Amino acid sequence: MNDNRPIGVFDSGVGGLTFAKEIKRLLPHESMIYFGDTQHLPYGEKSREAITRFSVDITNFLKENNCKAILVACNSATSNSIDAIKEAAGKEIPVIDVISPVAEKIAFELREKIGVIATKATINSGAYKKSIRKFNKHLKVVEMATPLLVPVIEEGFANTSISKAVLETYLTNKKLEGIDSVILGCTHYPLLEKEINQVFEGKVAIVNSPLIVVNQIIYQLGREGKLASEDNIPQYDFYLSDYTDNFLKVSKKFFGKDISLTEKRLN
Repeated sequence: MNDNRPIGVFDSGVGGLTFAKEIKRLLPHESMIYFGDTQHLPYGEKSREAITRFSVDITNFLKENNCKAILVACNSATSNSIDAIKEAAGKEIPVIDVISPVAEKIAFELREKIGVIATKATINSGAYKKSIRKFNKHLKVVEMATPLLVPVIEEGFANTSISKAVLETYLTNKKLEGIDSVILGCTHYPLLEKEINQVFEGKVAIVNSPLIVVNQIIYQLGREGKLASEDNIPQYDFYLSDYTDNFLKVSKKFFGKDISLTEKRLN
């Protein structure tokens, strides 16, 4: 069985493109519809109620556009609104989040002290610590909010002296002392992975969340007979609730110059 309908992916901005890029790499026959809610970013500074409202609106949009599965490529949406998202999607559309697969994999690896950096909304929910402890209660998990990183990325300051200064301030915090690995608990953060590795001087393992999550998508779609056929010509459609030059720049970098980018406000 095959299913050539698109995979829906959403995030508050460019961050989810790190996961969309991995879908393209590992699932080259799959079409995608990506929604970046740039009108309301950053989600990490919003209330649970607001995040849920935005997420459900986007889920309904992706459902209306015939998506066969939905990747919630946003940690803040996952940690605050996953139940509401699943309810909106319905039983026929599998919903994959970006926390559960990572927590399960990390819990069974040889690690002692795991650091998690993320937005305030994700850290306040305690989602990573709860999820990891569900599989392995002996692991030590320290979580720290790093709210300035999303604006730095969205404003196009990744890989500059600004991002370097912000990262050094955050990552040298005593709370992260002694960690052997770090989870980038926001889908924007892989865009800073090289810089993060430099601050840690290569001594801290950075968890590859996009690879883990996309492998979960492959497993789930394969189990349900929903993978696209090998002769399917993929189509990538990008929607933004508010146009930004930085989104266009990053999406072209990952998907080539000839992309379909449409501004679409849902409310």
